[in-house]
Amino acid sequence: MEETIMIQTQDFQLTHVDFFIRMLVAVGIGFLLGLEREHSSQIKKEEIFAGVRTFVFVVIFGFLSAFLGVYFSIWIGVLGFLATLILVAISYWVTSNKGEIGSTTEFATLIAFLLGCCSFLGFVEASLTVTVMVLVVLSIKTPLKNIIGQITQVEMFALIKFVVLALLIFPFLPDETFGYYDVFNPRELGWVILLTSGVGFIGHLMIKFLGDRRGILFTGIAGGLVSSTVVTWVFSKKSKQSPDLSKDCSVAILVASTLMVIRVFVWISIFNPALLPQLIIPMLSILVAGFGVSVYYHKINREHSGLGKALSPGEPLDLKSAFFFGLLYTVILFVVSYANGQFGTMGIFISSAIASLTDIDAITISVAKLAQASMDLSTAQNAILLAMLCNTLVKIGISVWAGSKQLRGYVLRGYGLIFLAGLIGFLVLNFLP
Repeated sequence: MEETIMIQTQDFQLTHVDFFIRMLVAVGIGFLLGLEREHSSQIKKEEIFAGVRTFVFVVIFGFLSAFLGVYFSIWIGVLGFLATLILVAISYWVTSNKGEIGSTTEFATLIAFLLGCCSFLGFVEASLTVTVMVLVVLSIKTPLKNIIGQITQVEMFALIKFVVLALLIFPFLPDETFGYYDVFNPRELGWVILLTSGVGFIGHLMIKFLGDRRGILFTGIAGGLVSSTVVTWVFSKKSKQSPDLSKDCSVAILVASTLMVIRVFVWISIFNPALLPQLIIPMLSILVAGFGVSVYYHKINREHSGLGKALSPGEPLDLKSAFFFGLLYTVILFVVSYANGQFGTMGIFISSAIASLTDIDAITISVAKLAQASMDLSTAQNAILLAMLCNTLVKIGISVWAGSKQLRGYVLRGYGLIFLAGLIGFLVLNFLP
């Protein structure tokens, strides 16, 4: 049966079914916002001018203002918002005269009106997304105050430097290649520096607010989704600053390297799934070894958690190390390009080995794409696996060079097992039918 159309204009169409669905969404949004505000006021034993019913009415008012604005004149919607604004302003004036200068509920009321308008206009997904964000911000007032109260001046200055680097410098770096072999890209170098310093900064905050062990573990997991080499660099340096955290840093490093295998699997699945059948066993062996070692070290840490002590998380933003790592990354790019130009087909394997000195995402994607055109599957599979093995050796080298004495022992044992599993996988790939 054909749906009845309520409104039909050049740019907008609304059926009866759409009207009721969007109305229900709007009412649900108002109910959730009002429930949070009323619950918060009861906990703090405060009076607020808008609870569950008021927020529902405000959202419905916004919904109907948009409805009449589309049907008759846009000025009806504008007047509806002004009426809500005046009501909120009066409420704020009354409460501020009582000495209560908070304006959170007032702003939430204005947002509720606009969400009602958006729901009517059909932006249902966007309205629900904004509602979730508003609810999160409203509900974290107490923990947010506690966190802000613990931030030091040094950490605040570090945050400002990172924001300047991320928002005022990085976006304006040219995304072009220069120099010999046409490989130097300022934007790419900036991304490496930003990523390295960002992982270190996030790790600092997680260690401070979640505790030594949990903070390091979660940072290793998050960082491993991006770059296990960066995580190895950051936490090797951290272990030298705080040797008592060496075992925890080794867990983060090994977890990140385990996630590296998952990243490689995802890239191959996206760019060339035909490579996967023969790579499953080698990759699975590395994954199992990495996961097993990580769980074993983490279990030992939990059993001896009472022996640790609260330690300083160290320097919040280590830009010097980040710039050094970025410079190292750039040098490696030149070496990879030189190998490609000088050694022909063998240059693929040489490039894979050298490129793994930074990380293997780029070489994995490049080889997977080349295997679709100018490279046979066997060569591509060996190149990817070789990159994983060499990257493991690189991270062993980083840990031994930049880490504490204790970290070296943990990482050598853990990475040694991972490398052995990868080596067995390489032999299976090449010598078993």
